[in-house]
Amino acid sequence: MGLRKDFLWGGATAANQLEGGYAEDGRGLANVDVIPIGEDRGPIRNGDRKHLDFDDEHFYPAKEGIDHYHRYKEDIALFGEMGFKTYRLSIAWSRIFPKGDEEEPNEAGLKFYEDLFQECHKHGIEPLVTITHFDCPIHLIKEYGGWRNRKTIDFYENLTRTLFTRYKGLVKYWLTFNEINVILHAPFMGAGLVFEEGENKKQVIYQAAHHELLASALATKIAHEVDPDIQVGCMLAAGKYYPETPNPRDVLAAQQADRRNYFFIDVQSRGEYPAYALKELEREGIEIPFEEGDKELLKEHTVDFISFSYYSNRVASGDPESKDQAEGNVIRSVKNPYLKASEWGWQIDPLGLRITMNDIYDRYQKPLFIVENGLGAVDHPDENGYVEDDYRIDYLASHIEAMKDAVELDGVDLMGYTTWGCIDLVSAGTGEMKKRYGFIYVDRDNYGNGTLDRTPKKSFDWYKKVIETNGKDLSKD
Repeated sequence: MGLRKDFLWGGATAANQLEGGYAEDGRGLANVDVIPIGEDRGPIRNGDRKHLDFDDEHFYPAKEGIDHYHRYKEDIALFGEMGFKTYRLSIAWSRIFPKGDEEEPNEAGLKFYEDLFQECHKHGIEPLVTITHFDCPIHLIKEYGGWRNRKTIDFYENLTRTLFTRYKGLVKYWLTFNEINVILHAPFMGAGLVFEEGENKKQVIYQAAHHELLASALATKIAHEVDPDIQVGCMLAAGKYYPETPNPRDVLAAQQADRRNYFFIDVQSRGEYPAYALKELEREGIEIPFEEGDKELLKEHTVDFISFSYYSNRVASGDPESKDQAEGNVIRSVKNPYLKASEWGWQIDPLGLRITMNDIYDRYQKPLFIVENGLGAVDHPDENGYVEDDYRIDYLASHIEAMKDAVELDGVDLMGYTTWGCIDLVSAGTGEMKKRYGFIYVDRDNYGNGTLDRTPKKSFDWYKKVIETNGKDLSKD
């Protein structure tokens, strides 16, 4: 049994990493706009500094991105040339509701995405839309405290009802929150959280997470009411934890780390808080702010499918002594001595994708969708902007092979696969442009210099062939 005949091959992006046009056509300011490139990016992203506007000391890469706002037709035509079946993108919340708490939406923002979706369909591409890819309007943060405030659920409800109604028939697949578990590791970027000195950060984070979980269930309910054909998924930053050694304490540490990672998806997919999470939060004095009707909402409106990002698996140790750490997609872990790493220290583990897919599918028994997978690397274009990116082809081919094994040999139900950053865009982790993932080279450097010209790389034609053969031909030639 191979991949489905209607397998959804494609690529993925996020509004705040490529759109630009941050102040055009009535768009408001969002948390993702004011995270600069440089050494201050980490603390600001984590909510340790109150930094809710631009200053003259920093460069803010999201302001311009790669100008997809004005060049989306050109970009989507290139995706169509590759044969994309789906394009995963996200909505900029502040483009639809500039402040976040308005009753009526911004028509210019709605029209932009309507035109974009129409352009996708013109090229035979099904949009896969993330409602919130870390975006939170700055006004909601200043006025209400972001997702720490239960009122934000009402604003999100207004957003989702507007989207589902306006784009009925144009968008079939929706994701409620991107990498919802990232709130534990980058709370300002993940949920617009800015902490007061001395407050219990963990209490605030789990309070905000509860509100996001309720909002996700509410969005799923609304989507199915507006259009029964809509499918709604959740999304996590995935990666199975390996125990550092067979020592039982390491095995337990890996199990506990997996549970912390899956906690939010347990709620979104199963409809209730798992016992292990309630016990852990109880021990730490963390209170989940349940109100009447919350448990019923979560239970009755679970997601239709599970989507996830995969870049590498992780390693957990029960040894309290400090360990050599590996970099990763926001989440760091003990370094795995059996794996090579990218230029940014992200360990490369294709077999781990198969392991992770089986782990998630065994846990939930719902269809899976891989919506991020890719290699961030420094590309060296020739005088014409062409890049011989065999290293990217090797990375993707090995992961697709492992993905196919999970489907063909293990029986995992997989809907589709979208590579991350199918066109070069701003890195969420570092704010850099030189950390490139795309099949299409964009002439722009870390500080906004360049023509923004688009040039297909070697991997462009390779991925076109992969899609044409439904994953059967992964060869370079």
